[in-house]
Amino acid sequence: MLRFKNLGSGSTGNATLVQASGIRTARLLVDCGLGLKQLALRLAEAVPSEAAPVDAIFITHEHSDHIGCTRQFAQRHRIPVWMSRGTYEALGSPDFDGLLNIAADGQAIDLGELQFTPFTVPHDAREPLQLSCTDGNAKLGVLTDLGHATAHVLTHLAGCHALLLECNHDTDLLAQSSYPAFLKKRVGGHYGHLSNAAAAAVSEAIAHAGLKHVVAAHLSAQNNSPSLALQALLSNAARLWGGPELSVAHPTEGTHWIQVSA
Repeated sequence: MLRFKNLGSGSTGNATLVQASGIRTARLLVDCGLGLKQLALRLAEAVPSEAAPVDAIFITHEHSDHIGCTRQFAQRHRIPVWMSRGTYEALGSPDFDGLLNIAADGQAIDLGELQFTPFTVPHDAREPLQLSCTDGNAKLGVLTDLGHATAHVLTHLAGCHALLLECNHDTDLLAQSSYPAFLKKRVGGHYGHLSNAAAAAVSEAIAHAGLKHVVAAHLSAQNNSPSLALQALLSNAARLWGGPELSVAHPTEGTHWIQVSA
């Protein structure tokens, strides 16, 4: 059984727990952009009574709201960490005390019950990766930081049964915001973040009857709202098959556990 729970999404910190259960249970923490105390609290809520709630950590890129307390948390609990070589070098090549593993585009990583495959995305980072996860039956896509969806991205998301999808900004709100011109250009550019409309286009491009959940994530507090993100996703989903279940990841509370089934 495959399921996931976002622990927080947005500029205040990003982290998502993915779990696959069979003969044993495997858990992957995607990004670790929280402080140690907050991460411990949210993991304890997600998987109570688990002495070792995480088997591996995957870091999508080096920005502070994604890297957070990764090194301290990993070393404290002896958890293997995966990231691209570019991300590692962008961090200054810190010592992970033997816990670091280098991830690369298209190279699947096996955690037993859970397998995940990183893929490159266009974002203003050194070598950013997003990923798909599977238990061998159902498939989850995680796509939270990119400026636009390339054919390569859409290929890796094909066949997903659930999707954690960046809906960073409403284009009109961004244009009218108090952001300086250079920041508006960066956020809305080809290597920035997905707008609501662009996210809706992604969900439509990979849509199939088995896509049962789309969770809007990484919403800008200044340039978006849950209602605008859902409105954009719904406008496309309604034209398809009645659409997947839609929800929004809260910036500090994340989501409930969501089961992913084929």
